[in-house]
Amino acid sequence: MQVAVAGGTGMVGKFVVAELRGAGHRPVILARSHGVDLVTGVGLEEGLSGCDAVIDVTNIVTTRRKTAVGFFSRATGNLLAAARATGIGHLVTLSIVGSDEVDFGYYFGKRVQEALVRDGGVPWTVLRATQFFEFPEPLLDNRSPVVMMPRMLTQPVAAQDVAEKLVEHAVQGPSGMAREIAGPARLDMVEMTRRILRSRGRRRLVVPVTLPGKVGKAMSGGGLLPRGEYVQCRRTFEEHLASSGQAMTTGR
Repeated sequence: MQVAVAGGTGMVGKFVVAELRGAGHRPVILARSHGVDLVTGVGLEEGLSGCDAVIDVTNIVTTRRKTAVGFFSRATGNLLAAARATGIGHLVTLSIVGSDEVDFGYYFGKRVQEALVRDGGVPWTVLRATQFFEFPEPLLDNRSPVVMMPRMLTQPVAAQDVAEKLVEHAVQGPSGMAREIAGPARLDMVEMTRRILRSRGRRRLVVPVTLPGKVGKAMSGGGLLPRGEYVQCRRTFEEHLASSGQAMTTGR
């Protein structure tokens, strides 16, 4: 199969591209660095030409509702229009467990994205995943001695496991709302961050932040946990810490 990967240069996208290649498929990366801009639509139809399916893992880093809704409205709308024009047979979209329950700004964008996909005229699958093991990483990249981390109860999953499931769905064909996926254990994001720092031998003060109102209560009280039947992925947070520590030691 030839499979386009929207957002193929991002964290999850890189895993998806590698997984596709490892399985003998032909990935096509849709990203600005490859001449494709989902927000404007430039290069989209050309990028999708000859593809059998699309895996969409596009993302924007924001907590603002207006920004998130605007981005996903434009990017998903353009992707759907190009997919219809080029006869794409399957669109697989990555979403977030709990995004329809927790009224957080970014999640409103994911709700819009899901709605567009459902009504977009292209055979589809939406896969919701819990937060990644890698979620705290961007907040640890600066040199500040203090890390502000929101209180979140989650059942985190490895980005690699998410990529594998996305590719599985792309190959299997459209299934609508797929069973949610999560990792094997419930963890608090603040404690996860502290464990990451300890595993790297770094001393930083991690300050828990409870978001105000219903959002904070939902995040810390289980609103981001899978509901009903779900797929439990195999990789553990302990394995993630060990592998990421080894990668740092070897310079990978």
